[in-house]
Amino acid sequence: MAEQLFCKGVSAVISSAGCEERRADIRLTVETCTSSSPIHKKELTVRITDDADPLFLYSVAIGEEDFQSLKSQQGLLVDFSAFPQKFIDLLEQCILEQGKQVPRFLIQLVTSSPALDCMPACLNVVETNPFKHLTHLSLKLLAGSDSDIKKYLAVCIKNLKMENSMLEDKLHRSEEGLSKRLTVTQQALAEKSKELDKLQNEWTSQTTSLTNKYSREITAEKEKVLRIQAQYQLQHEQQKKEMEATCNRKVHHLETRVSEFETVNKDLTEKKYKSESSIRELKSKFAGLEEEYQRAKQEVLSLRRENSTLDTECHEKEKLLNQLRTRIAVLEQEVKDKEQVVIRSTDVCESAQEHKKKLEESLEMKQLQIGKFETTVKSISEELLKANEIIKKLQGEMKKLMEKMKLKNAVTLQQEKIIGEKEQTLQKERLELLNVKQALQQKEEEVFKLQEQLDITVQKLEESKQLLKTNENVISWLNKQLNENKIASMHGASGHSDMPCAGSATNSAALQNGLPRFLLYNSPFSVPVMPPPISTASLSNNYKGSVPLRMSIPCAVTSAARYNPQAGIYTFFIFHLLCTIMYSAEVS
Repeated sequence: MAEQLFCKGVSAVISSAGCEERRADIRLTVETCTSSSPIHKKELTVRITDDADPLFLYSVAIGEEDFQSLKSQQGLLVDFSAFPQKFIDLLEQCILEQGKQVPRFLIQLVTSSPALDCMPACLNVVETNPFKHLTHLSLKLLAGSDSDIKKYLAVCIKNLKMENSMLEDKLHRSEEGLSKRLTVTQQALAEKSKELDKLQNEWTSQTTSLTNKYSREITAEKEKVLRIQAQYQLQHEQQKKEMEATCNRKVHHLETRVSEFETVNKDLTEKKYKSESSIRELKSKFAGLEEEYQRAKQEVLSLRRENSTLDTECHEKEKLLNQLRTRIAVLEQEVKDKEQVVIRSTDVCESAQEHKKKLEESLEMKQLQIGKFETTVKSISEELLKANEIIKKLQGEMKKLMEKMKLKNAVTLQQEKIIGEKEQTLQKERLELLNVKQALQQKEEEVFKLQEQLDITVQKLEESKQLLKTNENVISWLNKQLNENKIASMHGASGHSDMPCAGSATNSAALQNGLPRFLLYNSPFSVPVMPPPISTASLSNNYKGSVPLRMSIPCAVTSAARYNPQAGIYTFFIFHLLCTIMYSAEVS
């Protein structure tokens, strides 16, 4: 006797020597076989097959003696009686984990050859953890021989034939049941059609009387509704005018404020442009920084635009989602109601629809005779629908009045919501204006700082210009003195007796002003050095009491240059050193 314990499709990892691992779907069956002749034995058979390939067959039969060797080899803690259930639990755990990306439990089919042929294979149940792969159980399966495959295929064909016969019996029974139900439903349909004819006759008589009665009531109700509607319209228009007047006042006040802010903004922008033009003339580096600022500003604007477009798209999508959700809920509710109605009485619905069509045709014919309500076909259908609703809801007029009051309250609430939204927009505009003011103040501070930097740079420029002028004056004076010295040296020794005796005067002046006496003698050094810029005005202001140094030093230089040109050049160099010392003392 064979008892099937487990038969399910499992995803297994097939690995063979020299090939990559691949995942395939196989069918794993676990059966227990008991044989009483000649000795009572109980064996556990594990079979692996493939639904796509009927020749794929691996199996193993484990007896009690084989299980004892397997237990000692793999360190199992379960007896032979409990082993099948524990093995099935491990397989169920593998089936639960096979849908995950990194399954915890795996089934591996390991073969020594690359193709699944007659070579034996190992079935491993592996648990993976971050440290290593733990094999809970490893069974050595043998490939099925031709006789085994024939037996397996014969069993499969037998099972399929049994399933086919069972399905044919079920089909025959269902056909008989459906034919009986059809006859019963046809008889019930004939009875219902007779009842329908009676009901139609009664309904036509009742509808003629009801239409005459309710047409009069409808005219009276319409007159009342028109009066009430006129009163509500007058009240609504008055409230609307008052609200518009208040809103216009607020808007005018805000527009005046906005215009003031715009004028202030224009003035500030003009000042900003003036300051930027002056800064560009003075500093080229600042221009590059300003270009980067403008690029960043453009990027911010583009990002704001993109943000606004994304916000609008999100808002529209949210609206569409809400609309679709409400629509789906309504449709689901309608589908449920309709399914219940269809389940209860499909035949009654069809008769009611036909009766409704006849009633609508009769009502249209009768209402076409009345000239007051004959405007268009659409208005007639709307009035018919209203009449049907009034017929259903004629239990009390107070309910309608309460509904109208609710509508009025809803309209007022909508207007209050609109006013609140407008106030929120006004608050947002105020916040934006405050932000603009703060930005303008920051810009004014930046402009003030830049103006101060401009003033400092202008002062430095003026000082540098003055220094340049003084340097140019000194250089021109020195050039003149050099030219005179050259002319004097060309005249020769005869010119010495004709020139005025200025040597003694220059010597005495040089001695009085503190000049060294070696300036008047020969010097072996002849270094043509150009004097750096000095301030002659400061020298003249500091030495007003005594004989002017600028008059005495040139005389000493000219007298020395007459006798020796090289000594004159050296004296120029010494004169430059003295002037720089005096200028540094004056500055300190």
